[in-house]
Amino acid sequence: MSPRPVAISAFIAASVVVSLSGCAPTVSLDPGPNAGSVGCAQISVRLPDTVAGQGKRETDAQATGAWGTPATVLLRCGVPPLGPTTQPCVTVNGVDWVLEGDPAATTIRYITFGRVPATEVIINHGAGGVSDASVLPDLASAISVIPQTSKCLALSDVPGGTATAAPTPTAIPTPTPTP
Repeated sequence: MSPRPVAISAFIAASVVVSLSGCAPTVSLDPGPNAGSVGCAQISVRLPDTVAGQGKRETDAQATGAWGTPATVLLRCGVPPLGPTTQPCVTVNGVDWVLEGDPAATTIRYITFGRVPATEVIINHGAGGVSDASVLPDLASAISVIPQTSKCLALSDVPGGTATAAPTPTAIPTPTPTP
């Protein structure tokens, strides 16, 4: 098994434990490998007090966030960025998110695309959960402090591509300073 599915499984398992603990004052999470980055520090200080109407909880790991009692939304900055993928991608308030896994699952995972370090969000859709449509917009302002270096595109936007939607990285031009 590659490290990525193991990390996803471990993080989802942690989210299930957290959601079952309900009354615990502090949500226990593992930090991302690059949680100590400047970008993650910038995101951490901008995390909203509420997400999808759920109050913010204290976490015990750097560059993480949790909302709801029990926790229905978990955030972890500093995860490895995604490369090209055929997973579905959505843009919400200027932030590209790749959905990993089955959108009908009780717990779903999104990871930012085109931002280094990347940020992942685990959302509980189960009983007492929230919808991704109410979570992702609430996080966009904090996430957007990390500059976007590539964008998700549909394959139909790429020469020789098909109509099947898939995120493909493209460089975002860097403005040239005027003399």
